[in-house]
Amino acid sequence: MSGKLLIVGFGPGSVDHMTKRAREAIEESDVIIGYKTYIELVRDLIVGKEIISTGMTEEVSRAQAAVKWAERGKTVAVISSGDAGLYGMAGLVYEVLIEKGWTKDDPIQVEVIPGISAIHSCAALLGAPIMHDACTISLSDHLTPWELIEKRLEAAAAADFVIALYNPKSGRRTRQIVEAQRILLRHRAPTTPVGLVKSAYRERQQIVLTDLAHMLDHEIGMLTTVIIGNSTTFVHDGLMITPRGYQRKYQLTAAVQPLKPHERLRKEAEPWALDQTRPLKDEDEGSTEAPRASASSKEAVLAGGSQEDRAFTTWATAVRPSVVATVAKEAEPTPPASVFSNFSTSLANTAERQPAAASKRVKETAEDALAALERRKTRQTAPVLFEAAVSPGVANKQFTPEQLMVLAEVVGPDGKMTYTPDHYMKIERVTEDPDGLIARLEAAGLMVMPIGDVLTVKACDFCDGEKKDAIPYAEELARRLGGMALPKELKLGINGCGMACYGAVREDIGLVYRKGKFDLFLGGKTVGRNAHPGQLVAEGIPPEEMVAVVTDIIEQYKEHAHPNERFHKFFARVKQIGRFSHEEAKTATMIETPACGE
Repeated sequence: MSGKLLIVGFGPGSVDHMTKRAREAIEESDVIIGYKTYIELVRDLIVGKEIISTGMTEEVSRAQAAVKWAERGKTVAVISSGDAGLYGMAGLVYEVLIEKGWTKDDPIQVEVIPGISAIHSCAALLGAPIMHDACTISLSDHLTPWELIEKRLEAAAAADFVIALYNPKSGRRTRQIVEAQRILLRHRAPTTPVGLVKSAYRERQQIVLTDLAHMLDHEIGMLTTVIIGNSTTFVHDGLMITPRGYQRKYQLTAAVQPLKPHERLRKEAEPWALDQTRPLKDEDEGSTEAPRASASSKEAVLAGGSQEDRAFTTWATAVRPSVVATVAKEAEPTPPASVFSNFSTSLANTAERQPAAASKRVKETAEDALAALERRKTRQTAPVLFEAAVSPGVANKQFTPEQLMVLAEVVGPDGKMTYTPDHYMKIERVTEDPDGLIARLEAAGLMVMPIGDVLTVKACDFCDGEKKDAIPYAEELARRLGGMALPKELKLGINGCGMACYGAVREDIGLVYRKGKFDLFLGGKTVGRNAHPGQLVAEGIPPEEMVAVVTDIIEQYKEHAHPNERFHKFFARVKQIGRFSHEEAKTATMIETPACGE
């Protein structure tokens, strides 16, 4: 079926700043998927729609759910605040699609709907701080190595960009903003204006205007965008302003400009431009002439031309105001020819050296390719954290001494082994050969299963194997379903008799073997103040039907559950799984205690 994915950036959060197309996209969608906070910001627009909301770090599951719903023919809106293509969900949705082999010719249509990003909404509240070249840098190192973030900070600071810092600080990440300030102070004056905007255009909006030296004295969090000015940024009457450079050519108080419109783009009006500071060499003709030293741009222009031109150029190079004096470096005279003498000599025989230079470049290219290949090999064998659930089997609860020895050797002195109430040992260790570890454990007769958001089959010990009639079915379920990836971890409990002493009825799905048949419980909740057993939905399921019945339930949960949605919540939401209906739990009757204590 042909569905549609609408990846929506709805701006800072206020409906007034949401684009018309963003509203239309949300209104035409069948399913809305987003981070919990974003869902709340558009709650009034999504009444009556299928809503999937998840928390932080669940971005991949949201993208996967969006693709899954689109594959069913639904129109799905994946919402992000700000712009969906700037630290939003657009790229991730495309990545998930590409992993599934999607192309533009496929039935699923994708539309990215732009929104007002934080850098722009916060800048509007501060004044006009990004009138000149600017960049955004996220300080979150959850997905990007800090070393790379440092390099970007250094480069942006050195190049005099206005910088917008996203994700500057959180409860766990507190050092990053401190390190960013330290790097910036190496390139910027302590008095450089800094704007801190929290929750732009939302109810709890906060705006602080400070400077680089004192920015950390104020509250900064995940909802704060930090905008750091460049060397020309100034503050006027509580507004942060970065000049675009108009004062180089224009007089802002003059009714009539000294330069006529046809003069404003002439070379003489722009002595700082590339063509005036570094004249183009005729490299295409293979010239080997050493570069001539340029005189100062101002002097070069004044040396020729009419008297009117010389007067005009004198004014053009002198009109630079003091308010942005630091940029005057751009128009400084080029160093005298003597500075280039060594450079000229070194290039005198360029033509004679061209074959050797070309050979050297080929060799360097080959060496770079080999180094890249070696790095790729290294990455493939890089150590990984190996985590697994290890047990003697579904019904067997007894490790042999030999198995324990193998287990200890596999974990090693730097690994970790943890006993769990789920009838397995959880092992963790860093290794370059996880497949080899699995093979070694299985060779010792141990069952190895993945952990995390997967299906775990739990069973009693069937009274040490005395009540063994249900064991083959438990083992079959483990073979078919054990370790299956699911929207959320799910426990399938199996008891071998009506005593149900291992508590299968409290698991997500519980099976109790009684009188040669199985009773089925759905939606148990093991932990929490509102823990409860599952709902008894069927009694007396024939053993030959039981595996198919449970498999169908699991498949429905896998296909239709929201990301991170536990089974008992899924059952309560959909009301029906196969032929089994959900019933609301009955409230316990309150019995008043008599005053006499009877």
